[in-house]
Amino acid sequence: MKKEGFHPLAYLGFFGATLVTLTLCVCAGSVALPPLDTLQVIGKAILGLPQEGANVAIILSVRLPRVLCVALTGAALALCGGVMQGLLRNPLADGSTLGVSAGASLGAVIAIALSISFPFLQLAGTMVMAIGGAILSLAVILSLSYKLDRSFSTHTIILIGIIYGMFISGILSLLIAFAGEKLRTITYWTMGSLQGSTYTNALVLLIALIIFGTVMLLQAQELNAFSVGESNARSVGVNVRRVRLSILISASVLIGVCVSIGGSIGFVGLVTPHIVRLLTGPNHKKLLPATVFGGAIFLMLCDLAARVIVRPVELPIGVVTSLIGAVVFTVILLRGRKGTAHA
Repeated sequence: MKKEGFHPLAYLGFFGATLVTLTLCVCAGSVALPPLDTLQVIGKAILGLPQEGANVAIILSVRLPRVLCVALTGAALALCGGVMQGLLRNPLADGSTLGVSAGASLGAVIAIALSISFPFLQLAGTMVMAIGGAILSLAVILSLSYKLDRSFSTHTIILIGIIYGMFISGILSLLIAFAGEKLRTITYWTMGSLQGSTYTNALVLLIALIIFGTVMLLQAQELNAFSVGESNARSVGVNVRRVRLSILISASVLIGVCVSIGGSIGFVGLVTPHIVRLLTGPNHKKLLPATVFGGAIFLMLCDLAARVIVRPVELPIGVVTSLIGAVVFTVILLRGRKGTAHA
């Protein structure tokens, strides 16, 4: 597909592919369910019609809320990766390489280890600590970057982020070593899993994606200016500092929400924008909306693989995304290098 040939109507194709993937993921599992029956159960539930049976419980109480959370998490992480790569003009930029995900994970692990919770919302303590960890990490990274380079150079931010992420990983390993009876819970959580997700989790993810995702999507034109360079962005009237801070803060909060619900899930924000860019081209006005759908599809397929590869045993989704993401990203880099060489 030619990049110039990408038409806005192609988003209908992305939306349709997302719905098909969602239906497939609800149907498949340790117990396979017919697609028509699955759609009928979901349709009756939307209309509020009464229904009974084991399949109804499996679909509405177990699989549908989980798949919704997986799709929303994938969409959020992919969008965050896409805007960070555009903002910092680096193909390796995402929440993981910037240390934001590590900070969110540290906050969540502390909440789990100390049993921090709030009575009004399940996982609220973990979520607050994860978001706080992500924001604090961003503040530390930007502060250190400012001390080293007062212009907030993208290379400096990424370098500090990688070093900070390694430091936080060491602290996480130390906490896990002294986790005691919560060792199993924390270890499994750090590998990423959306098992046991609820409709409340899905609603929280949806609200966070709408609020902070909109902030990032509305700045697609500014990201296009950044792609040529910060000096170019300034020359066309972009408030570089404001745009950078608003995008980084929005992405950090969104990553914190995702980490608090699904644990540490890598490679989604790194790989998905590269795959989608092959279809849409580099224009962020086209790339970012498509990345939202692409991230949802990618993570739903990874979650499906985690559930069925060695069933009835379930793999942590973070393990699957790392294995698949590493291979896909390597292939993309090799193709890019080969194309550059031929050019």
